Amino acid sequence: MATETQPEARRETDDRTTEPADYAALNAAYAVLLAGVLAGTRARVREDPIETRELVPIAAATFALSKVIAREKIGTWVRDPFVEIENGQRRPRGTRLRRAVGELVTCTRCVGAWSALAIVGLRAADPAAGRTVTNVLAASAANDWLQAGFKWMTTRADVAERRLG
Repeated sequence: MATETQPEARRETDDRTTEPADYAALNAAYAVLLAGVLAGTRARVREDPIETRELVPIAAATFALSKVIAREKIGTWVRDPFVEIENGQRRPRGTRLRRAVGELVTCTRCVGAWSALAIVGLRAADPAAGRTVTNVLAASAANDWLQAGFKWMTTRADVAERRLG
């Protein structure tokens, strides 16, 4: 009986270890970086604006970068200070701001907003470098989708072959 109430008690405590001010600090940092990108790239973006046709590769690059940070082994160095592994699951570590960052770096959608800021900021600040990085990451995203599709098709083919064979 004690084991049933213990996880609930821990969950309640965990939920209270991050305060709204911690999320506000992350939002403030994002806003400052966004303002910096806007202020620092205003003139360059007028000369070389980001065109609508660039949004799909930028979105794919954002997907790839956020997946690397939030999910892949190569991104563990970013997550480790803020995340612990418990029962094979990644969980935010610590309290307050540390925990809020842990929540952020384990969420691909959350990291995606920061990744988009970085990719668009680089594209605005240095268009050639931004396009190169975007293309590399977009190709990586396409590779992810193609590999997943190939695995799905071969699994289906193996299942079908076993049924027939």
